[in-house]
Amino acid sequence: MELKNRRLAIVLLDLIGSTAFVQRVGAMRAATWLQYHDRLARSLLYRFNGREIDRSDGFLLSFERPIDALNFALHYQAQIPRRVKIDARIGVHYGDVVEVTQDELYSAIGAKSVELEGIAKNIAARAMSVCEAGQVILTRDAMRAVRNRTNPSTPKGTRFACVGLYRFKGVRAPVTLYAVGDTIESLQPPRGNDKAQRVGGARVIKSRARHRRWREWALWITYRLALISAVYILARMYPWLTNREGRHLWGVTWLDGIDYIVIVIELIQGALYE
Repeated sequence: MELKNRRLAIVLLDLIGSTAFVQRVGAMRAATWLQYHDRLARSLLYRFNGREIDRSDGFLLSFERPIDALNFALHYQAQIPRRVKIDARIGVHYGDVVEVTQDELYSAIGAKSVELEGIAKNIAARAMSVCEAGQVILTRDAMRAVRNRTNPSTPKGTRFACVGLYRFKGVRAPVTLYAVGDTIESLQPPRGNDKAQRVGGARVIKSRARHRRWREWALWITYRLALISAVYILARMYPWLTNREGRHLWGVTWLDGIDYIVIVIELIQGALYE
């Protein structure tokens, strides 16, 4: 057995609802489908120079370069869940670990040839645990390692947002987390859980003008046009709304309560001009 100190990017990938999926479709069919998922994930892992450490309801992976870990996570979320119809969540941390290389004797009877030990693995797991479906969450250390180091493999339109401060169970100091993605939905702050409690940060991440896509611009413009139209219609209808006889002529008696509102407005105007 060999022990070695390493500084690696640790990626925890969790398939959401995999146990329910196995129960729903049966063991054989689920195994076939999950193997298809694993082939897709491993092909992507090979592309970004990663290494598979463990597999259960997802993967424990390591990368020499943090930017490779980020690019793997973003491409995975963009490509694989829609093909296998199973959502995933991904946590990424960059830190010091102890790399354990097992003796060949133990590997021959089923022990993993390489294992990772240390608090960095726990932090990555806690970061993953707060993710919503489809999210990629980075710790502050991972964020520092990839900041301004994106490359041509990083998906176009990738955005970063600080989603808050979280207190992880078993970790002394609170950890700042960041969401990474190409939509405003993927950047929203996770709620936290019993193992990763949210202690501060923005409740909602808003889209900045320079980051908006055409759909976001369309919604932004639509909301404001609707508000302007409503104000304009009310302004045009105000004389009719305040005319009791006109309303009754059209049989609109349910708006009679507006007369009291008009009286209050007139009293306020009179008080202001005195």
